[in-house]
This record gives sequence, C-alpha cells and structure tokens, in this order.
Amino acid sequence: MGYKGFLFSTAFCLWLMGTGNGELSYSIPEEIKRGYIIGNLFKDLDFDFNRISIRKARLDMDGSEQRYCDINLDTGDLIVAETIDREELCGPIVSCTLKYELVLENPLELHRVNVQIQDINDNPPRFPNARIDLEINESAVKGARYPLDEPHDSDIGLNAVQSYSLERNDYFILDIQTSPDGAKYGELVLEKELDREQQQEVTLLLTAVDGGTPQRSGTVVIHVTVLDANDNKPVFSQNVYKVSLPENSPKGTVVVAVSASDLDEGANGAVTYEFSRISDKATKLFSIDKTTGEIKVQGLIDYEEYKEYEVRVQAKDGSGLTSFANVIIEITDVNDNAPFIFLKSLTNVIPENVLPGTEVGIINVQDKDSEGNRQVRCSIQQNVPFKLNPSIKNYYSLVTTSELDREIISDYNITITATDEGSPPLSSSKTIHLSVSDVNDNPPVFEEQSYSAYVTENNKPGSSMCSVTARDPDWRQNGTVVYSLLPSEVNGVPVSSFISINGDTGVIHAVRAFDYEQFRSFKVHVVARDNGSPPLSSNVTVSVFITDENDNSPQILYPAPAGNSLMTEMVPKAALAGSLVSKVIAVDADSGQNAWLSYQIVKSTDPGLFTIGLHSGEIRAQRDITESDSMKQNLVISVKDNGQPSLSTTCDVYLLISDNLAEVPELKDISHEESSKLTSYLIIALVSVSTFFLTFIILILAVKFCRRTKPRMLFDGAVAIPSAYFPPNYADVDGTGTLRSSYNYDAYLTTGSRTSDFKFVRSYNDDTMPADLTLKRNPNQLLEGSILTFNSVSDAKEVNPQFFDTSNYSVTPYALYPKPNAVSNICICYVSPLIFFFLNALICHLSVV
Repeated sequence: MGYKGFLFSTAFCLWLMGTGNGELSYSIPEEIKRGYIIGNLFKDLDFDFNRISIRKARLDMDGSEQRYCDINLDTGDLIVAETIDREELCGPIVSCTLKYELVLENPLELHRVNVQIQDINDNPPRFPNARIDLEINESAVKGARYPLDEPHDSDIGLNAVQSYSLERNDYFILDIQTSPDGAKYGELVLEKELDREQQQEVTLLLTAVDGGTPQRSGTVVIHVTVLDANDNKPVFSQNVYKVSLPENSPKGTVVVAVSASDLDEGANGAVTYEFSRISDKATKLFSIDKTTGEIKVQGLIDYEEYKEYEVRVQAKDGSGLTSFANVIIEITDVNDNAPFIFLKSLTNVIPENVLPGTEVGIINVQDKDSEGNRQVRCSIQQNVPFKLNPSIKNYYSLVTTSELDREIISDYNITITATDEGSPPLSSSKTIHLSVSDVNDNPPVFEEQSYSAYVTENNKPGSSMCSVTARDPDWRQNGTVVYSLLPSEVNGVPVSSFISINGDTGVIHAVRAFDYEQFRSFKVHVVARDNGSPPLSSNVTVSVFITDENDNSPQILYPAPAGNSLMTEMVPKAALAGSLVSKVIAVDADSGQNAWLSYQIVKSTDPGLFTIGLHSGEIRAQRDITESDSMKQNLVISVKDNGQPSLSTTCDVYLLISDNLAEVPELKDISHEESSKLTSYLIIALVSVSTFFLTFIILILAVKFCRRTKPRMLFDGAVAIPSAYFPPNYADVDGTGTLRSSYNYDAYLTTGSRTSDFKFVRSYNDDTMPADLTLKRNPNQLLEGSILTFNSVSDAKEVNPQFFDTSNYSVTPYALYPKPNAVSNICICYVSPLIFFFLNALICHLSVV
C-alpha cells in the first residue's frame, strides 16, 4: 500500500470512530497539505443545513492560538488550515490529539471534536555525534560488548529506528538490543581479540535504519583506539532520575545532578557525562556539565508548551566504557498566564426599547494554566445596565438588566474583567463598545409653557411677531420638529387669516394688519410634531396681544357734530362766576394715554367770559355775567388726546344768555311770520296744539317766576348722554368723556321743530326720586311735549324706548334749576289755569279777526 493509500485508509477508518454525547473523533497523518478535508461535521452530527447560518457555527480550540484545523461553513467540512508537524506539536508523546469545540448559537450548543495526528516517516535517524570514539583495551576478551550511542529519530513507532548495520570488519559484529522503554540500540561485540601491536586503531561505519516507508537512515563513524585493559565501566547511582521543575525557572537553575562511579583508577576511572538521547526541543532548554553531571536550565520553560521532558544521560570513563541513565523532568504549573477573554458574539447596536434580560453578547474565557490556576471568575463594573450570566463551561451571556434610554446615555463602554484563582491571582480586562439606537419615545417639548406675542396695530403684513421653540431629544428624524397651527377661529374667521408659522423655525408671522379697535387679543395653539414613526406631538398656547397706536382722533359726542340741527345752550343772566353752563363730551376709540383727552377754548366771542376744564370739558363762567355781555356767545373748543403724535378735533358751542325765550328776537320774528300764514281752517287745530304748547310754556314761566322769589341755582350736575350717542368700541378712560351715574335728570322731549330747538335737561342731586319709586304710566297716554322726570336713563327706556330713538327725538343735556318747591307748586296750580284761559281767548280773538 502506497503513501496515499495509507492516508486514505487511516483517515477513513478513524473518521468512523465518532462517539456519542456530541463528540467526534477523526484521524489524519501529519504534514498533510492545507485544505485537506478531514470529514463533514454537519453530516456526522445530523445537522439541518438550512439553519447553519442562523446557528453561527464556529470551531474553537481550547488553550492554543494556532488553529491547525478549521470548518467550512458553506459545506460543513472539517479541513486542514495549517501544516501539522507532529514532532513539533507533541514530541515523543505517542498519542497526539488536537481537541476542538464546535459551538452553535440560538440555542447555545457544544460538541467536542478530536483530531488524532498520525506519525509519518519524515525524520531520519540522527546520531548525537558524527563520530563515536571507543578506546578498547587489548586485553578485552572475545565476546566483550561495547554499547554504541543511540541515534535519535523524532518519529515514533515503526517510523523510529528499527535496525542497524555495521560495516564488515575483522574484529567486531553488531548486536541489536532493546531498552526497557522499547528503544533499540546497538552494541559492538568483540569477535576477535585485539592486538595493539598489530593494529592500534579500527574505523567502522554504523548505519541506523528506521521502519518507515520509504526507509530513512543515519550513519556514524566508529573510531576504535586499542588501549591497555580497562575492565570497569561507570555505574549510575540510579537508573532513572525523576525530578519536578517549576515553569519559568530562571536560566542556570540546576534541575538534577546525575552521578556515576568507576572502580578503575586513573584515566580509566575518570567519568564524563553527556546527553545520549534528547529531543531537539529539550536540547534548547537543558544543558549538562560534563564533569559534575549537573543538568541546568538554559531556556524558557513553559508548562503550557510541554509538561514533561525525558532525556538519556551517558557516563563514560577514560577508556570509553559507558553506562546510561534516564532523567524524567516533570514541569509544574505556575500561575503565569492571565485569562483570555474572547468575544464570540456581540450586538453592537441595541434599540433603546429592548426588554430587560435581552441577550446582547456571548463571552468565552480561557486560561492556559492548570487546575486551580485556570479557574476563572468573570465580572463587569456595577454602573452599567448589563450583567454576565454564566452559561456552558467558560461561556457567559451578556444581558441587559434594566430599560435603556438613549437620550440619557447613548453609548456604553463595558469593561469585562476575568480573574483566575491562582496565587497570586492574575486578571485581564476587555472593553466592548455598545451603542443604543434611537426609538421615537419623546414628544417635542416647548421651552416655555405658554408664549405671549405683542404686536402694534397697523403692523406690516408678513412681519414676524414671535417665535416658539420645541426641543426633541430623539435622534435624527425622530428629533426633527415641524411646527403648525391648530385650526381654530378668531371672531368667526380662521386663525390662518391672521397669522402663519414657519414649519421649520417656529417663527410666527402676521398675515395682515391688526386693528386694536376691532379686537385686542386672541389665542392660537401651535403644534410641534416630530418626524418619527409614529409621530409624537405637543401643543402650546400663544397669546397675541395687540397694542394700541394713536390712530383715532377724539370724537365729540356733545354738542352734536356738524350737520345736525343747531343746538344752543341757554345761560341765565344771573349766572355767577364758576357756574356750570355746559359741558363738552368727547371719547377716543384708542386706549391708555392715547385716550387721555384735554380740552381747550381756541376761540370765543368774549375770551374772558368762559373757561373750560382741562380734563373734564366742563364750561363754566369765569366771571359773573353782566348786562353788557353779548347775548350770543360762540366758543370753539379743541379736544386733543395724549398720543404721540397727538390728534385733535374741534367743535362749536353756541350759548345764549337769556332768562326766557321771549327775549330772543329771532324766535319772535319766526312766530309772527308763521302765524300770518295760517289759514282759517288751521286755526281750530292750532288752538288745540297751542293749548298743550302754552301749558308747557306756562309751567316753565311759573317755575321761573317762583324761583325768582327764592333764587337758588345749582350748576354742579354733570351732563348725561343717551346711549345712542356712543360710538361702537367706546372705551371709558378714567371718567374722561363719560358720565357719572350719581346724577338724575329731567328729560324734556320735543319734536325737534325749528321753534323748539331748546332742549332742557334738569340735573339735581337733592330731590331725586327713590330707586323704588318710578313713574307708573301707560306709555300710550304720553302726549307730545309731556314733561317726565326719571331717576335714570334706564327708567326712561322702560317707560317708552322710542323716547331714546334719535330718529324721532332730540335729547339735549342742560343744567338748570332744581325741581320747584311747595311755593312753585301753588303757582303752577292756580296761576297756570288763568294764563291758559287768557291765552286761549286771545287766540280765538285773533282767529276771528
């Protein structure tokens, strides 16, 4: 059978030696080429090929950095990864086995794989020296034996030395001997006695042949020097020396001292020592002193490389007689190897929403030392949400212990520490990096709970008002915030008609100009939404406040603006200095200081006669009125606000200084002209109407006549304006341009005819009707020209709302005298009927004429 046949048969037979319990055994010869297929692990273990990629199969070797064999994950073949030299790997050990572990994940599974390395004859026998020198005494007898140096063959078994051959000669033959350990060595047997006088030296050629195929051999020259007789050889004190040597022993350390004695004297009894048989590896580690026999350390001793060495020592005397002894050196382990941490599997990126207990990595820990020195404890620091769970053998699972939050910690550097139980203990560390990937678990959060924007009215459309900012601690699109307005309405109009928001920056812009007089504030809701899946959002309220500008001029409520009928105030001739004669009432649609009004007389008929309150608008007599003062007084009043710049309005106030209407010349002329134009058929109707009109005049004259008997004038009342005069959005500012509700008034209503342009309103504080006593009268019974007294404007509206309809009536405030006292009532009751009948008779007479 050839070499290839040997390889095939050996591998095939031993491949079938797979054992149960997840263990397989294969056998291959040494020096086989790379890529050689040893066997198919998946088939032998009956694995499902479809799940191999999921199981993450790998082949690990315990305690060695060289793999020698590997696995093809595509086919499941166990192949040779590196050329294997059995002699380098195992030395003289007969059984040379590579031990692997087949590791599968999901779930974690472990199978042992043993690969037996078979020896091939790749090393020839080699003698320790190129020449063997023997000194044989000529007195040696026939049959004397002389052991020869044993050649060393790194191969084992049949591939080791099996036979010797000696060059033909006249004196010696070769006899093959077997040592107790099975090694074969040769001895020269003296077949013919030596004669130093005939031949002093004999040279022989010894050949050692192994039993391999093909055979290999080694030769050595034997030089025999014939000496005088030496009949004693050295004898060792013991045949086998067995010692223990700690690994990492320093150079020069004495391992053992061998000793042999020779009974001969002189040079024949002088013994020298040398290694007879020693491996190439041991040659580099040990040396022997030729004279003392001390074996010393000369290299680095490593227990993890070789645990035992066996050498043969020969003792030779001066005549060349030798003896042999075996030295067995056992290497004891020292804790000189720190544990190795291997990261077998790791999920580098972990979602932040993983559940506690999720496995993120698999760790394997190994120690090349033995026994207690290789027992390893594995741990991690305590400040990370991870822990190590022991698994199979030296495997650990790295799992999470609590929930992760990328926004708090996005990366973890986890330091794993492995410590053995040696003395002193050794440890090693490995740091692994884990990243936490983002999950959209945080909604945007506004920097403020609410925002306020202040914008001045009449703003430019498109101008920015304010900005909102929301932060989202998530990453990338999960943290990208987009702003929008929540649909709503302001005064029935969509809020988008007023403002807009930049979706990227959160800047709020005004879509159109605002008017403070229309509305002063409104609220909108801004939504901040991220781009996660699903998106998260939050809202915030933005209050928009419109600030006032001085864009409205004061508006005069009384006297009525130009275009209305002429309104003239009557001032009694007896008015004293400081008497209230009228009041200008104005309002401003603006607010704040923009609505603070001030009054000033810019032009008057008699500049020194009247003055006006700067802030009240009350027109008072600056001095007593005299007969020389003009009856007609015209005042031009300027009303100015306090804005910047200020706006103003002017109005005309017409005053008539008189005690009764009869003194006014214009009124007399008008009455005469109208009476001359009356026709006969209107006289009867005029009598009826005049009766009521004259009754009204008589009452006024009677009151005036009675008041003259007891003159008392009150001008301290304020003027009331019906609600119909107030413009929309009128703002009451500190009482300016408004009325005090503490005053009560008598309202005198007329039809607004030219002959009755005087509208009288009586103000009083003393004799007002109690609040619970109101006028009870059927509104339908009220006649035109009736005089009614009310406590308030609201009481008047309850009686007849149309009295305050400005399309039908004119209501003009005026400050006159208080209500008549008892004397006045007597005058009205008795004098008025007499005057009434007198005037009625006069009218009838005129009508007949």
